[in-house]
This record gives sequence, structure tokens and C-alpha cells, in this order.
Amino acid sequence: MRVAFVSMETTHYRDTDGARRFERVARHLAARGHDVTVFCTQWWDGTDEWVERDGVTYRGVTISPALTSFAVRLPALLAMYDPDVVHARPSPPVTVLAANLGGTLARAPLVVEWFGDEPVATSRHHERAATLPDMVITPSEMVRTTVRELGATAETTQIIPESIDMSLVRATDPAETVDVAFAHPLDESANVESFLLGLAELRDRDWSATIIGDGPKREDYERQVSDLRIDDRVTFAGACDREERVALYKGAHAFVQTAYRTYFANELLWAMACGCVGIVEYQAESSAHELIEEAERSFRATDPQQIGDAIVDAGEFDRLTVDEDWAEFDRDAVLERYLQTYRDLQEAQGLF
Repeated sequence: MRVAFVSMETTHYRDTDGARRFERVARHLAARGHDVTVFCTQWWDGTDEWVERDGVTYRGVTISPALTSFAVRLPALLAMYDPDVVHARPSPPVTVLAANLGGTLARAPLVVEWFGDEPVATSRHHERAATLPDMVITPSEMVRTTVRELGATAETTQIIPESIDMSLVRATDPAETVDVAFAHPLDESANVESFLLGLAELRDRDWSATIIGDGPKREDYERQVSDLRIDDRVTFAGACDREERVALYKGAHAFVQTAYRTYFANELLWAMACGCVGIVEYQAESSAHELIEEAERSFRATDPQQIGDAIVDAGEFDRLTVDEDWAEFDRDAVLERYLQTYRDLQEAQGLF
């Protein structure tokens, strides 16, 4: 299949979770043998109009992020590429309008990837970006609701979650055993306070905890751990790469999610696939609770005391290092959901 991805600003310009997911899908499609080109602002040196990385072709539409020029040039370039599907990001939303015109010229359906961390919808262009596509894909019901509030319908929106590498989970050896793990960039949205106060409720019990992540508030959280007199049982592991995180999760019995804002609780997913019992503190701007709605090995909480209680109750479950119940989130399985979406749209338009 020939797929045109459209993202004016790639991660080389603006490194966000949504941009990383978008480019990851492109790489995974290319690895499966599909013809994938990302139409974007040129981020490479030299005068070449395109470069190839990891099997993906990057086609420079403009030399710098100039929205008007990008939107004017894109439709003709897409038409010449003649894709089977156009897959775009709504950042900025005007690029979706240009991608829609290009898709029309190429007789290809338009899919939009709406992750949730795009700039706040403030103009009619956002409404058009939500209603023009044949399908809008979101990572969670929370983000899907946002898109529907802009005018999209149940029939033109679909949830496709983030993915994990189950082969990595199965192959990695567990790190040292701990009772509970936490992972998030240590910033204002992490809400590590709830986790630490939950741990402090258990001062009279024997436990150990690992905090994974780094960021501007790390020193504040380290100070809070000391003030709560639990610093002898809490380890700050730093940022850690994916392999290190998997090993730490496989060594932990439970994983606590407290972040204020989460479009998709990716680390929670990885941790539960590694056998952790999931403990989620409900937050209005987080979709994390969606992930555990039907998971037996999980608890919901609304305050630190309930987090502490859940950590204790997690002991009811056996320790695991792999939970095959989460294999449906494996990269191949999730990629197949994208491919099936493409096929369904092509069939609906009589192109398949």
C-alpha cells in the first residue's frame, strides 16, 4: 500500500508525543513493506528534495515551516505521489484542509491522527480539521470526545491505542524486585505528590519503590521524599531507556499512575504487560482509567489514602513478569488496526 503521511513539523522541529507516535506508525508500515512518504518541512541539510530514513521517504514541501507555502504546494505534490491513503496530523489544522484537497485530487481517503497534545482548538480551521477527514484516529476515548465536540461523529472517529513490543517484554530479564514503580517526566503534570503521600500512608509497613523519569521538578520531589522520611525506601532511577524500564517494571509488583494530563497512559500499559498490578488515580484530564476498566489486576483511586490501600491490596495478586492479556496491544496487532482502517475506507469509496 502507498501511504502519504502529512506533518508540516516533524519531531526534528517539535518533539511531542503525538509527533513521535505519528512517525512511529510510518516507520512500522515501512518495515512491513509498504511504500511510505512523509510530506513535511525539510529538516535535513543540503538541497535534496527528499531523504530516506528507516525505510521512510521524507519529502520536503517547504524549506522552513511556512504554513501558507506548505498548504499551497502540498495538494499538487500529493496528487503526483498518487497515494492509496493520505494520513495527516492536525497541527496546524490548515494542513488538513490542504491534505484533503490533495487526497481528493488523488482519489484517496483522508485519515487524521489526533493525539491530543496539539495546540488548543481556537478557530474554525480546527472544526474543519475534525469534520473533513474520512476518519479521525485518537488514542483514547477522552481525546475522541474532544474531536467529537468539534463536530466529528461516532462513525468518523476511531480509537487506536498506543502499542508495545511484547517480544521485548518476554525477552527482558527482571531488575531487582521492588513493591511499586512510578514513571513519568518529573514536571508539573506528573503529580508525584499523590504517589508519595500514598507511600507515606504505609510508613509502618515494609515496602520499596522506584521512581522512573527526570525533569525540572526532580529536586523538589527528592526533597519531599526526605521530608516524608521515606527516602531510605524510594529510589530515583532517572530517565532510563526502554529496555531499562521494561526490566524495572518486570521487577515491580505494582505500578502507580497519578499524572494530571495523559492522552494515553503508555508507561502504565508497558508496566501492566510486564506483570504489574495497575493503580490509577482518577484525573479529569487523564485517560489512564480507560486502560484498566476491564483489567482484573488493577485498582482505581481518588486520593493518596486510596493509593496506599491499593498498594497493600495489590498483594492479593501473584507477581508476574509477563501478562499475555496485553498482547492485543503488541505493535503488529495495533498496526493491523491501522491497515484495516485504510482498507475499510478504500472499500467504502470503491477503491479496494
